[in-house]
Amino acid sequence: MRKNRPFNGDLLYVHLNERDHYVLSCGIEFFEFARSAADSLSNILLLKHQFEDGDFNRHTMLQYVPEDRIGKLAGDDVHDYGEFCWLDFEEVDGLNMLSGHQIAELLYLGHIKHHLKLPFYNELGNRFVYLTFEDGWLNKVYYRNLNDFFQVLSLVIPGKLGELRPEKSLLGMRKKKLYPAINKELLQTLGGLLKEGAAFSFRDIRQNRMSIEIPIWTVGDFSNMDDMYDEYQQAQTSPCDAKLMFDKKTKEWSLAPQ
Repeated sequence: MRKNRPFNGDLLYVHLNERDHYVLSCGIEFFEFARSAADSLSNILLLKHQFEDGDFNRHTMLQYVPEDRIGKLAGDDVHDYGEFCWLDFEEVDGLNMLSGHQIAELLYLGHIKHHLKLPFYNELGNRFVYLTFEDGWLNKVYYRNLNDFFQVLSLVIPGKLGELRPEKSLLGMRKKKLYPAINKELLQTLGGLLKEGAAFSFRDIRQNRMSIEIPIWTVGDFSNMDDMYDEYQQAQTSPCDAKLMFDKKTKEWSLAPQ
């Protein structure tokens, strides 16, 4: 079992910055991201890490993780790394095509956790840049195509629900319940809330024999997650701004009317 999960994994904060193509989040860990974006990850260039099984690229003087070892990295407790920063790339030959200026931009990204220019490189074909001082607590992820973010979110939310709401087997043992992915277009309708900064509360779920409802509150733009949590606690004393609803009979997701 993973330790030190933010708020015991029962709160998910998301702030979407469309202009600069990044998302700030609290409550999404690397193993969840890697599982949700698995089809899009080829190789990973490590900027800040403590992974012990990477390969070394002489041109960039950085280590990288080939596609066949990403699962091993995802299984590591990267929360204990402290700083953990990386971007994906398609081919090793692309690393060797980076200019000195581009390598300097990458080092700045890993150190400052912000871009000098949008961090997407034709030489690498990268779709993501993943930056954090403490994985799962405050993550900043750049997306070349923001549809990839909604793809990740469409799988992360059902995954969390399954972990927090396990079902009992015939032998009485608790096992993770599997929920289907949420339609990306449905999540995109929440774009206005996400751009303001929204908290999905799994601790405040309402459930009956027909449905499960996950309330969502607008809490604002935060880079300090303790401040975000204080705002969430204030917000939850008022009606939520939206609800994600899962229909147990049809196995479909929808936005519940307020």
